[in-house]
Amino acid sequence: MSEGGSEDKKDYPDLTPTDSIKKVLIVDDDDAMRLTIATVIKHYDVACSEAASVNQALEMMAQEDFAIIFLDVRLPDGNGLDTLGHIMKTRPETAVIMITGYPTAEDAAKSFKLGGFDYLAKPISAQTLMDVTTNALDAANNRRNGQARNQTGHHRAGMTLKIIYKSPIMESVMEKTRSAARTDSTVLITGESGTGKDLIARMIHGLSERADCDYVPVDCSALVETLLESELFGHSKGAFTGAERDKAGLFELADKGTFFFDEIGNLSYNIQCKLLRVIQEREYRKVGSQERKKLDIRILSASNIDLMRAVKNGTFRNDLYYRINVVPIHLPPLRERLEDIPLLLGHFIDHYNRSHNRQIQGFSENALDATCRYPWPGNVRELRHMVEQIFVLEKTDTIRERHLPVNITRRRGTFDFSYRNGNQELSLEGMEMRYIQFILSRTGGIRQQAADILKINRKTLSAKIKKYGLDSMIYG
Repeated sequence: MSEGGSEDKKDYPDLTPTDSIKKVLIVDDDDAMRLTIATVIKHYDVACSEAASVNQALEMMAQEDFAIIFLDVRLPDGNGLDTLGHIMKTRPETAVIMITGYPTAEDAAKSFKLGGFDYLAKPISAQTLMDVTTNALDAANNRRNGQARNQTGHHRAGMTLKIIYKSPIMESVMEKTRSAARTDSTVLITGESGTGKDLIARMIHGLSERADCDYVPVDCSALVETLLESELFGHSKGAFTGAERDKAGLFELADKGTFFFDEIGNLSYNIQCKLLRVIQEREYRKVGSQERKKLDIRILSASNIDLMRAVKNGTFRNDLYYRINVVPIHLPPLRERLEDIPLLLGHFIDHYNRSHNRQIQGFSENALDATCRYPWPGNVRELRHMVEQIFVLEKTDTIRERHLPVNITRRRGTFDFSYRNGNQELSLEGMEMRYIQFILSRTGGIRQQAADILKINRKTLSAKIKKYGLDSMIYG
């Protein structure tokens, strides 16, 4: 589910399954995996069918249509990616969600290129399953209303992605986004974690002239450094030990489309040099090859760290920074657009009412006041997780202040100087942990700002954060 939507609540997609989109097929040889998926998506009132092999799945698809198919990559009698290709040729309107216990960037890119709706790595959380099912049902409803996939079967990101807002600051962001989409310029999207940088990138692609081609996102913090160069550029047979065949890189798979570097600040200096040449010359070389290949892609990047500070610190190339920062778009933190919180809460309540079969009406006035006072270091993502937590833990038809997590109801700006924790006296370390936690909440989880207030260097603060298990409060 996207953390976004249109300005008016009436524009939210109706994700209640209609009769024509109620059927889901789960294809996996793991009985437990099939049961997990079926259990989670039963909240959507869909009819689940199951298959343990490619042949069994194809037989079932020949007899009836399915709106959504969860398809394992490795099956006893075939490869799920090959089956995906067959489905997209015969049933291009189907949302096929690939699942795998052996994820690779190459398979993910191939999946999207073939027309796959999403690519999930096992183990898959219940939240992820609900999100992707919501998105797939949203797309199914859009297809019924004539907003179907294009002729290639690829999902147009701009069709269903919506950004929820009414604040002037977000209206400015949206104006820049729409303007950027009309060009082919390189865009740098900045903002704290949880503000929706990936949503903006997908919207730019979906509204652009490249919308009918591939959108290839890469999380730079998730790829292993030793494999990153091969994943991006591909390699030739014999380029290194284990390179038994030529391999297409992600750049090649994204040709004619859009390439998104998420958290680009995590790229090594070596890869930064090579990326600079790709941007400048629009060509690249596979690892182990001397042949240069032309490349036609649009590059979008995102970062939750201050790249100019990284340039000054010598960890990010100055010339690359200016190459990727042609069109800057900055997403404000949620605490700077408080007027959007009620609208976002309404959207999430609608979503979880459907997915959990509940009828929560909304927030009481006191609960809403407390929610708007909280600084939201995790931004829209944290807001959404709070709503989900309440749906899971509380049995109520109205969300009141007592139902909110304690860190939200605690008044901001007041440090608890009590030297006791329940019946136990706090140790010096305990008091230090409490104060660091307080400062992090004051800075919205921004590590460098907290270090400056505490008058310690960032490395020392990072060590203490790890020591006290405060990583969940860090967003920059």
